Amino acid sequence: MKTVNQTSAGGIVRKGSLWLICQHSQHKGWVFPKGLVGDHEKNESLESAAIREVEEEGGVKAKIIYNEPVKTFYRYQWQGVLINKTVYYFLMEYLSGDPKNHDWEMMDAKFVIAEEVTKTLTYDSDKEAFEKILKDL
Repeated sequence: MKTVNQTSAGGIVRKGSLWLICQHSQHKGWVFPKGLVGDHEKNESLESAAIREVEEEGGVKAKIIYNEPVKTFYRYQWQGVLINKTVYYFLMEYLSGDPKNHDWEMMDAKFVIAEEVTKTLTYDSDKEAFEKILKDL
């Protein structure tokens, strides 16, 4: 089986006591907004990709408030290819916008309280990233 390594970046976005989560259009899982680094701009930084993806998938503008990202790793198969995915999540603060303005990759995006984040997230890697972010606050 062919194997591909991918790097993504995203944001764990705080708005007061609320946190941004998104529901993916294809697999229907609840996640934090993230996406491939460098798929729009060749030498895109992790930080730029994270900010861009939060705006695209989460519908909001946010700024990074902690420069040390939480790094996660997972594997999945897609169309006969094994994907090794490394994700860098940055803690971000909401600036403006409405989660309803998310792109087609997400079917829903909303702000919820921390307890709801933990209950709603689909994947363990996202839950672990959220726990690490909360410890760093």
